[in-house]
Amino acid sequence: MADSRSSGRSFAPLSVSVFHILLSLYTEERHGYGIMQDVMQQTRGALRMGPGTLYGCLSRMLAAGLIQDAGERPDPSLGPGSGEERRRYYRITTLGAHAVRAETQRLKELLGTASSKRVPATGKL
Repeated sequence: MADSRSSGRSFAPLSVSVFHILLSLYTEERHGYGIMQDVMQQTRGALRMGPGTLYGCLSRMLAAGLIQDAGERPDPSLGPGSGEERRRYYRITTLGAHAVRAETQRLKELLGTASSKRVPATGKL
């Protein structure tokens, strides 16, 4: 798999929110509310993004080329007359996939360093 070294592009560490949004979009296109729900599930409720945080991140990610607008379409989970029948969907780009893989590798290496120092994942110091 390509990472930041093989793609010729270097990625700074991603913010927690951006990383989780990219993870959410890695396997499927989602609309904003779907991304918020998926991130909450990924983190077991530890990260709850409000609309301001989510759409601010999405705007910056669109500008950076990490994701792209996949257009509006009906949301099958909403019934007619809900006022929100159509939602804007987003998809990860090749650049976004490279970024999330590079960040995953960086985190694996960081965890390896912590493990080699015998830093416990839980418990008291």
